Amino acid sequence: MHRPLLLFVLRSISQTHAAAVRPGARALAVALAVALAGCAPMGPRTGAQAPTPWLAQVQALLPADVLLIGEQHDAPEHQALEREAVQWLAARGQLAALVMEMADSGRTTDGMPRDADEAQVQQALGWNAAAWPWAQYGPVAMAAVRAGVPVRGGNLPRADLREAMRDERWDRHLDATALARQHTALREGHCGLLPESQIPGMARIQIARDARMAAVAAAARRPGQVVVLVAGGGHVLRGVGVPTHWFPGLTAKVALAQAGGAPDPQAGDTDAVQATPALPARDPCAELRRSQGARP
Repeated sequence: MHRPLLLFVLRSISQTHAAAVRPGARALAVALAVALAGCAPMGPRTGAQAPTPWLAQVQALLPADVLLIGEQHDAPEHQALEREAVQWLAARGQLAALVMEMADSGRTTDGMPRDADEAQVQQALGWNAAAWPWAQYGPVAMAAVRAGVPVRGGNLPRADLREAMRDERWDRHLDATALARQHTALREGHCGLLPESQIPGMARIQIARDARMAAVAAAARRPGQVVVLVAGGGHVLRGVGVPTHWFPGLTAKVALAQAGGAPDPQAGDTDAVQATPALPARDPCAELRRSQGARP
């Protein structure tokens, strides 16, 4: 599940590393340090909306320190589900923070007023609209801002990518089976066009990104509330992604939004799966090969 973000990563590292990325799906997982934030929990507010079937699933996963919501980036229904969850949890006083893969760590809306406009929020988050269309993700972020809940970037900044690619300690973070899953996902997500020599380095970047997202989410915890982490479906999987970076005692639940026709997750990788309609038929690998001048 690797989308144009990986092409952005490769180009950021060097022109020679610019490999193609499937436009139909994006990435695997992110996280790395732990800090506790303590604030008094807020009780449910009156007048909160009744749960829809999706929200009933969310409610069934609570209590939790972190709720990971995995998406397919080109499925608008998935961003709609994220916004719905953010609004519902915030209305009940249960949302501690929204952490988004789509903004870099260190970027935050902390301290912004609820009536901040969208341009101000984008500036605070350092939003890259070329990689992440604001029309899709803006409503998710603004739902938190309007509720007075901080939005925090979780992704590994560009300046850290080269170091992550060279850092061999990430090779030892996952066991052999899980690391092989990462490598296979990279090959398939790049339609077989990514040179084999780049696979280990790209896997290190993915693992480092998962570590950073985990650190940001862990630091945002508040007693009695839940942090929502929004990321690509591969990033949230318990066997290979963000949850592999957390310490014992942190309670995390995984909800995966799944478009019709997408492969099922492995057993134990998720706590809930929300089915959405299949996306229009297309061949992203053919599109990618055309864009790279490769043969079909």
